[in-house]
Amino acid sequence: MPMQVLINLFIGVLWMFFQDDWSILTFSSGYLFGILVLFILRRFLNSKFYLFTLQAVAELFFLFIYELFTSSIMVIREIIKPKIDIKPGIFSLETSLESDVEVTLLALLITLTPGSVVMEISPDKRMFYIHAMDIPELSDSVIRSKEKFEDAIKKVTRL
Repeated sequence: MPMQVLINLFIGVLWMFFQDDWSILTFSSGYLFGILVLFILRRFLNSKFYLFTLQAVAELFFLFIYELFTSSIMVIREIIKPKIDIKPGIFSLETSLESDVEVTLLALLITLTPGSVVMEISPDKRMFYIHAMDIPELSDSVIRSKEKFEDAIKKVTRL
């Protein structure tokens, strides 16, 4: 992917050179032409077309923002109750992710959502041990968000 971005930038600069106009508008049109060229030649490249990867990164970001917002609402709802009746606890969660980057990203995304903390990852990187603020409610939420995050992470990191 980084090579595709560099090639695209090079095509944009080359376009400016051939047009003999060093404005941002000329560079932008050359950059768009470079996107078209790379899209046409994508089957000869050894990785995914980089705009597809950028789209997957944006989808993962917005998914995280949505999960952060919904879990924050759940935690706020528990906090403002007159009587706090939470049942904190630890549960295990199995993952299908394989690489260190994928597992780390999933652990960070789960930890950043309020009410849950990844305490430990098993040595084979298949099992997370998570502390949740309220086991019945938040554990179901963490399991649902884990499935969504896994799919989004696979779209970003895999060809």
